[in-house]
Amino acid sequence: MVKHWPTPYPDVNEVLNLLLTEVKAVLGRQFVGMCLYGSLSSGDFDPASSDIDFLIVTEDMLDEESIENLSAMHQRIWDSGLKWASKLEGTYLPQGHLPRYEKSDMGYPTVNEGKFYLAPHGSDWIIQRHIIREQGVVLAGPDPKSMIEAVGSDDIRCAVTRILREWWFPMLEDPSWLRDHGVEYHAFAILSMCRALHALEYGGIVSKPAAAKWAQGELGGKWVPVIEHALVVQAGTKDFDLYDEALELVHYMMEKVGAAEKSKQGGTQYHSSTAPESPITI
Repeated sequence: MVKHWPTPYPDVNEVLNLLLTEVKAVLGRQFVGMCLYGSLSSGDFDPASSDIDFLIVTEDMLDEESIENLSAMHQRIWDSGLKWASKLEGTYLPQGHLPRYEKSDMGYPTVNEGKFYLAPHGSDWIIQRHIIREQGVVLAGPDPKSMIEAVGSDDIRCAVTRILREWWFPMLEDPSWLRDHGVEYHAFAILSMCRALHALEYGGIVSKPAAAKWAQGELGGKWVPVIEHALVVQAGTKDFDLYDEALELVHYMMEKVGAAEKSKQGGTQYHSSTAPESPITI
């Protein structure tokens, strides 16, 4: 194992090299390539809170036997006792399905939070493809740019809006899921809204820390310390009660998206404005 490849973290590299070796053995000729994306590719990896996001590209759709073998393989990796084994999050995607996102109910082998299962890809995979194409770190196989079509800024804006509408905005009607998941997810919600706001403004994707710093300057006021507290919570160094602020920022984004969509035909862009100051009562 090369200690400083493909990341600066030897213990992360250990589990990645194990995964790559095992995947090649299980898939054989079906294996096309493997790459990293997310915080490990953007340079914003935080050992206290980040996951290891990976994509495995296959030649074709996998048969039932191959999927069962992959499930057993991931169980062996989780049972290995390696520090980062439980932080692996990724998917297996056929090369022919990679160039562009097309909504489908087709389930792809997925690894998330210590579980292996089949799941369709949502609108977020427009964004994931963009990140993989532009920032992906190749461990084996072709450059993602040769397999994924460029994702335009309008497509990114549309994808972000869909994610907000499909996942985040419904929490305003029933915030129990957000409330019950504790301070870490409240911070995650705030930082996700910062990232969404930046994406709607510029039509691109930056890391949550970069978007947070930008949003502090853009929103100002009380949001400067609130966003700083969210960054601190994400880093695992201190807890802050951010539940009300998380809901307030989601509500602000809902109002902003609604206003932008109403005036879209008039050419209005997604420019930021001052966020509301008072907490939301649900």
